[in-house]
Amino acid sequence: MANDDGPTAVEYAVMLALIVIVCLTAIRTIGTNTATTFNDVSAQLGS
Repeated sequence: MANDDGPTAVEYAVMLALIVIVCLTAIRTIGTNTATTFNDVSAQLGS
């Protein structure tokens, strides 16, 4: 019987990397949208 631990570990590492990339992209997008909203509100309150 062959040892399948190596390929399985690589698959988990790839999945984890993809999940991290998706999470970071989502956080960055939410942060940008939030900053834009606060800037818009600040501009309207200032005028």
